[in-house]
Amino acid sequence: MTKISSYLRRGPVLALCGIIFFIACWFYCQQKVLKIFVWKTGEVILTESVATGDKIDVFWTHSLEKIPWNEYYTLREDNVLVLDTITFPAFGAGIPANKGKTRIGDDGLIYMEKIGQEFRYFKWLNSKFTREIRVNGRLIVRGTELPNHQVLILRIERRGFPWRKIKNSMRL
Repeated sequence: MTKISSYLRRGPVLALCGIIFFIACWFYCQQKVLKIFVWKTGEVILTESVATGDKIDVFWTHSLEKIPWNEYYTLREDNVLVLDTITFPAFGAGIPANKGKTRIGDDGLIYMEKIGQEFRYFKWLNSKFTREIRVNGRLIVRGTELPNHQVLILRIERRGFPWRKIKNSMRL
């Protein structure tokens, strides 16, 4: 009888541990992550934890004009990136003249603010013109650290359960 009573005493403790583990796993899997992956293969290059309201900044060099082009986004609750501001030193080919409110900053840059354009994801051909990507001002990757001449996707997703493979992860 002692073995049976020993198991009965451990049962509630094991059940409580199981419940705590399940809750921790659930919250972990609900986290938002910024993912960069190769469009053609679906290979994930980078995964970074993010949260609603985070600032995601993308710094490029304009491929034609060869000038710095900076984009500033805010992450919305529904995983959409909202373009708030673009900065650049001069107008040129392919640079819009009619986005948001335009002003010249004290630093001499042109600021297009209050744009409000929404993006579910970015798709770009990575090259030497991708300078860096930051989250809340913290560098997460330089363009030179990403595969060169590959079409990449940056998307915000829920972390998800690790044992659950999403079929066709490249579907946008």
